[in-house]
Amino acid sequence: MIRVRFAPSPTGNVHIGNIRAAIFNWLYARHTGGKFLLRIEDTDLQRSTPEAIQKVLDAMQWLGLDYDEEAVYQTHNRPDHEAAVEKLLATGHAYRAKKGEGGECVLFRMPTEGTVEFDDLVKGHMRKKAEDLQDFVIVRSDGSPVFHLANVVDDIKQGITHVIRGDDHVENTFKHIQIFKALGAPVPVYAHLPMIVNAQGKPYSKRDGAAFIGEFKEQGFLPETLFNFLLLLGWAPGDDREIMTREEMIEAFSLERCKSSPSRFDMKKLLWMNGEYIAHMPREAFRAFFAGRLAEAGLPPQPLACTLDELIPCIQIRTKTLNDIPKNCAFFFTDDVAYDPAAVEKRLHKPEVPARLLAVAEAFEKLPEFTEAATEEVIRAMAAELGGMGPLVHPVRVAVSGVMEGPGLFEMLALLGRDRVLARLRKAATL
Repeated sequence: MIRVRFAPSPTGNVHIGNIRAAIFNWLYARHTGGKFLLRIEDTDLQRSTPEAIQKVLDAMQWLGLDYDEEAVYQTHNRPDHEAAVEKLLATGHAYRAKKGEGGECVLFRMPTEGTVEFDDLVKGHMRKKAEDLQDFVIVRSDGSPVFHLANVVDDIKQGITHVIRGDDHVENTFKHIQIFKALGAPVPVYAHLPMIVNAQGKPYSKRDGAAFIGEFKEQGFLPETLFNFLLLLGWAPGDDREIMTREEMIEAFSLERCKSSPSRFDMKKLLWMNGEYIAHMPREAFRAFFAGRLAEAGLPPQPLACTLDELIPCIQIRTKTLNDIPKNCAFFFTDDVAYDPAAVEKRLHKPEVPARLLAVAEAFEKLPEFTEAATEEVIRAMAAELGGMGPLVHPVRVAVSGVMEGPGLFEMLALLGRDRVLARLRKAATL
């Protein structure tokens, strides 16, 4: 049976590169009918606090990454690490040596002739000359095991068959293979995932924007979106599909379809994808998010001049992140319109705008019925004299809503009602 693992070091926030590796491991286990395991590599006692560990667990739960056996904590495996060191010392694969002023360490003895090779399921055949590999520390002078030793011993204990991780570990793999062999254990199959990079092709980091799972959640992204998006950073289903259900991902996933070249993080694509997930969310689910965000903002539960059932459809299809609520629709719930200063400066502070807003208000006031179609007819007729819709549509939108984005203008006007629209147009003419 295939057994894979996610083995994070809980030293703070959970980076998207780390959770992307968890997603690939989880999908491979689910696709093959194998086991997905969690191992918390908590040997850095100063940084691996209960809070840091909880962040890992919360991120996994939020993304739906369930694991199949009880979580293993690396610090609990210390006796196994010590036994492995004694075995390596006894067989001559390791030796004690002084390292600077730090006291006596244990080093692993790398081969001095030939090559170290392995077949990577993503990167292909990997090979290094033994002369390019150096002996390395596996136990520090304080007696604590180094990552290389603990990682391998724990993989042996958990029966890991496939190690799927970022390609920043490739150099480590040459070392780890030799430890597996020295301990007489089968060497797992390796698959190293491509690096996530920014627009300049450099490793994606906090400097480029949100980089930690908690940040994406705070910014109003859905877990389904982030899961789907991170999967496509280094893998493709082989057709034109981009938005996939979890079941479709499991069915289509294979390591053979992983890419070896770096994957560029595209925020525009993530926003588009999140908007698609929100647009196709069951109406009741969106309504629950919507009500929660209104309450957080201190807004009333019902809009001023229409019903929630009338309002929600036009909001849902235009929402890119949950944080757009209530930012882009608060004006439906209060007459105390919060005008975006940038929007006012761009759309309202032009000499000709006040007169145009008053003219629109006068035309709207004369309409027999205040409907989407009627308001659109008025605006189009007046815009024809101005050579385009922009000089009217943009100022009217900001005048009645305070912002530059939101539902379709004529839909918005009808939902707000004639009296409210007229009052806001005339007020905006004085800003």
